[in-house]
Amino acid sequence: MNKLWTTLLLSTCFGSAYAQHHDTHQTSPSSAASAPATPCKEPTLNCARAATPYFAPDGSLWVVWAANGVVSVARSDDLAKSFESPIEIAKHGTFLDAGPDARPQLVGNKKGDMTIAYAFFKDKQWNAQVNISTSFDQGHTFSIPTALSKDPASQRFASLAVDPQGKLFAAWIDKRLVAEAKKSGKKALGGSIAFAWSNDMGQSFSPENIAQADSCECCRIGISLTPQGSPVMIYRAIFNGNVRDHATQLVLNETQAEPAERVARDNWETDSCPHHGPSIAVSALGTYHAAWFTEGSARTGAFYARSSDAGKHYSEPQVIGNPKAQPARPYLLAQNKTIWMVWKEFDGKRAAIYMQRSVDDGANWSKPKQIAETVGYSDHPLLIQKQNHVYLSWLTAGQGYRLIPVDSTP
Repeated sequence: MNKLWTTLLLSTCFGSAYAQHHDTHQTSPSSAASAPATPCKEPTLNCARAATPYFAPDGSLWVVWAANGVVSVARSDDLAKSFESPIEIAKHGTFLDAGPDARPQLVGNKKGDMTIAYAFFKDKQWNAQVNISTSFDQGHTFSIPTALSKDPASQRFASLAVDPQGKLFAAWIDKRLVAEAKKSGKKALGGSIAFAWSNDMGQSFSPENIAQADSCECCRIGISLTPQGSPVMIYRAIFNGNVRDHATQLVLNETQAEPAERVARDNWETDSCPHHGPSIAVSALGTYHAAWFTEGSARTGAFYARSSDAGKHYSEPQVIGNPKAQPARPYLLAQNKTIWMVWKEFDGKRAAIYMQRSVDDGANWSKPKQIAETVGYSDHPLLIQKQNHVYLSWLTAGQGYRLIPVDSTP
């Protein structure tokens, strides 16, 4: 199994700080892109372990990150060449949930309102709370973070999406059913997939619902919207005792979700935490595109499959990348019927990001092409779209935060 980053030092807890106003001071392009020569101990973007991008309606780029126990967000008007002074959202010290799949989330609506979600540990038994912070003034200020859920059980790995009507959708891994089972003396594994909706960008939420009772407790949830605006989730579910394979699930409304559909029978039976979540993109034709990592008895590595019938049947999984180079962290983006896919490979010395594109809704793919590389620590590759342009969002220790156009790559 790939080396898993599962060690978080839990020693000191700092209370949440309310968000600050930002000013218009700009960092220089060189300081925004360069990495520090000494070990990072600051809450800056250069010291971050994970960063998540978002393009606002005015075209500005916003990036939220976690670094040294602090969640921060900042704006760039020049595609990440420079950033305004960051806004501190919250400070939790070593109790901040900053594992490989636990990155802060950032989404927005057409009016420019934005919502940030992150989690912190409430104790040393990995019980966590997801917090929400919202801005209604185009990012000048953010609200004091408040809990997404009122349930006392653990919640982690929140994912967010905003539908065409501006409603915020949140999904997360929830432990309430596990807690209830343990109280009655029953054995329970993993967690559950829960969801809720908000009409005010996270200030309040509809009653919470469990979409899937049995899921892996430590992998990110992927979300994409159908052409009709309904969320489709992909996650690592638990089948037949303790087989941790992937499933997709369509959310119909505020209270209902269709039954989960298995993407592939990889048959990965494990008691460990993979910390290696999947990705999904739904095309303008309604095709589901899924990418994931597994170490099952049926197949091992990174794979891609698609479904043209809303997840009821998936194509035979196809291998992503070079199996000898540890392909990992695949990520998908749909642009009408053009599908973009990136992933990370490692040759023992350097990490490289590769890209493939399909212009016919996943029927055929271009040859893999390397578009970035680094030595040392690097975050997962992400894809983000601004109008008709697609960018790779990648944070590395060696080059800092980078926004690389991929639609102009030959």
